[in-house]
Amino acid sequence: MKKMYMIGNAHLDPVWLWPWQEGFQENKATCKSALERLGEYEDVIFTSSSAQFYEWIEKNDPEMFSEIEKRIREGRWVICGGWWVQPDCNIPCGESFARHALIAQNYFMEKFGVTAKTGYNVDSFGHQGMMPQILQLSGMENYVFMRPGPHEKGLPARNFIWESDDGSRVHAFRLPFSYCTFGRLEDHMRACREEFDAGVDELMCFYGVGNHGGGPTIENIETVKKLQREWDDVEIIFADPDFYFEKLKEREYDLPVVHGDLQHHSSGCYSAESQVKRYNRKAENALLRAEKFSVLSELVSGHGYTEGLTEGWKRVLFNQFHDILAGSSIQKAYEDTRNELGEALSIAARNENNSLQAVSFHIGIDQEENMLPAVVFNPHGWDVEEYVEVETGMFGNSCRGESYIVKDSSGNVVPSQKISSDAKVNGRNRIVFKAGVPSLGYAVFRIYAVNQEQEAEHTSQALVLENALVRVQFEEKTGAVISIWDKENKIEYCDGAFGRVVVVKDNSDTWSHGVTRFHETEGYFEPKSVKKTEDGPVRSSIRVISKYKSSTLVQIYTLYKEDKSVRVSAKINWQEKFRCVKIQFPVALDQYRGIYEIPFGCIEKACNGEEEPVQRWMDLSGMQEANNKIICGIGILNDCKYSACMEGNCMELTVLRSPVYAHHNPYILDEEEDDYQFTDQGIQNFSYTIVPHLGSGREAHLVQRAEELNQPCVTVIETYHKGEYPQKAELLTVSRNNVVLSALKKAEKQDGYILRLYETEGKECQADICIHFLEKNIRAEFKPFEIKTFFVSRSVDSEPAEVNFMEWEK
Repeated sequence: MKKMYMIGNAHLDPVWLWPWQEGFQENKATCKSALERLGEYEDVIFTSSSAQFYEWIEKNDPEMFSEIEKRIREGRWVICGGWWVQPDCNIPCGESFARHALIAQNYFMEKFGVTAKTGYNVDSFGHQGMMPQILQLSGMENYVFMRPGPHEKGLPARNFIWESDDGSRVHAFRLPFSYCTFGRLEDHMRACREEFDAGVDELMCFYGVGNHGGGPTIENIETVKKLQREWDDVEIIFADPDFYFEKLKEREYDLPVVHGDLQHHSSGCYSAESQVKRYNRKAENALLRAEKFSVLSELVSGHGYTEGLTEGWKRVLFNQFHDILAGSSIQKAYEDTRNELGEALSIAARNENNSLQAVSFHIGIDQEENMLPAVVFNPHGWDVEEYVEVETGMFGNSCRGESYIVKDSSGNVVPSQKISSDAKVNGRNRIVFKAGVPSLGYAVFRIYAVNQEQEAEHTSQALVLENALVRVQFEEKTGAVISIWDKENKIEYCDGAFGRVVVVKDNSDTWSHGVTRFHETEGYFEPKSVKKTEDGPVRSSIRVISKYKSSTLVQIYTLYKEDKSVRVSAKINWQEKFRCVKIQFPVALDQYRGIYEIPFGCIEKACNGEEEPVQRWMDLSGMQEANNKIICGIGILNDCKYSACMEGNCMELTVLRSPVYAHHNPYILDEEEDDYQFTDQGIQNFSYTIVPHLGSGREAHLVQRAEELNQPCVTVIETYHKGEYPQKAELLTVSRNNVVLSALKKAEKQDGYILRLYETEGKECQADICIHFLEKNIRAEFKPFEIKTFFVSRSVDSEPAEVNFMEWEK
């Protein structure tokens, strides 16, 4: 006989068409209602997720919290979804998913003695392809989702095995129709009865009032009991998802395997309300960098600063809730989000500063006339050569001159250049210099003021950026790049106007329901000024100011003397409505393949113009048949964007969209109404980097370059003092370029540190990791795209141990 498992739940959006304070209240009302139903019906089971909701109850209503704990320990209130909230499942970085598990699952274990076994993101708008590995490392073997629906992505069955690139697998189930019930439950159950998979005679049917909370009602439960008596072809069972998956595994069904991501639903959510996405990216990286520098500081100085970092992560994780980070909430909600992510940024900044200055103040630096010492810290697990900017002069120090000379810790002169200062006052100067800094370490640089003008480079004022490696040519008519010529390899990378900014018509709602492509071009930003603004021994820059109707875009393209990449700093003042802004990058390739970064991995997609979620980089690589069939490509890095597409040989980075806030089809906007609030209005800043390369995108080390863009080196301006620390030091080294450090932090429960790395190029390999100050070494075998986490004890006698995201031994 077929079996229908009735899953009583109450999907609650803590923020959506209401602020979090209303979600807070509704959470209490929902939990009270659920407890009452469990008291009235002995066979009913309630399923709930999201550790944040439990913490709210614990702090606001301890008595109710005790009742919930009792029901959990009885097994009648079941926790699913072992994360802080039900997040957007495309936009958070890999480390954010790890922290959802770390904080939530440890909370559940501490408070209730259980952890979630089933991942539970029933309302999230798509699911990235590394999720099976992330779920397994979060302690979960099953996954429940609803979007994309069958009309958006065909799947071989509702029940299937979901596999990620490293080979990890979970048992997944796509909900039929809905995760909640608003109308007649009997109608919903009758529809579900038609949804059994061929060969699988067991099915979950979710019920209960949802979105604004509520949960199972008396009427719901009585309807189930009525149909239990009436249906003789289907056995109806009150249950929870864990029980359902256990029963399926007992039956050993032969389920199909699905590999890759689960897309697309609401493609507009990757780009709507781009400011919240920018602050999410900044906060993630600020916290990760602060953690790494705290470990560096503790091992070097004995003082590591981690005050409030867990609370900072909670603020980030809460605001990754799918209706917040996706940009689909009301405008007022984003005032709260701005404040909470700002709190996380402030916490990270304080910890980072305390950690770095605990080290820098104890480095021996002798006094020299007209010399300013700068200590540059590298947060990455590899040596970097970065271009560092320092502002000097005026009241804080006496290092002022017509020009500057910079020396490294060995006394060698490094390239430097005087540039425009942030402070527009006399006596305040800014310089940029090339800094080589060891892996997860620091180096001292000495800046000397000299009273002679820096000799200017006499180069052409033509619209060209050029060094020994590449020549980048601009077109005054479009303001775009029309040539990126690789001098050494004789490769032209551009196939038309490269970096041109296009405006696309977009009359879709906030989610862009039913839309997979933004392609109806309305016009382009037209240049008003294209001017070379810098030309020196370190870098040259061209500034392009362009306009579209009432909107203005300023882009500064910069080429450093020893780098093929073009770095672009952009500021847009956007004043249009129902439009989408994209930057186009046509690459000169005859055969090509497109790759997008996803959390802890990357994914190849068809170049068909469909909008795709992207993390910090995308790449289009392939063959130039006329050029001896050479393999090459271009990667585009970004510091805060999450939406892109590739059509043919052209990549497009989506900068912003401007629908009405929280406009959901089929609601029809009144064309006469002039009081609607539109997303992405006003000024916003972003950066991207154009990386031409030989070979495929996976082998171009774009992960490292993207890390350097998103977590730049930090410079501390120091004074003269005696000190026992060396001029240069490194904390950690990794032997393989394709194995990247994702996180280094203090362990939650034990005296030691957590080290997380992952493989980035799809290559099985062995890597040696050395933590120098602890004199600990790890030799690890990595499968393609495998994530590994290690606990490294401070004890001399203890060997590193592999753990999961919760920091429990595997």
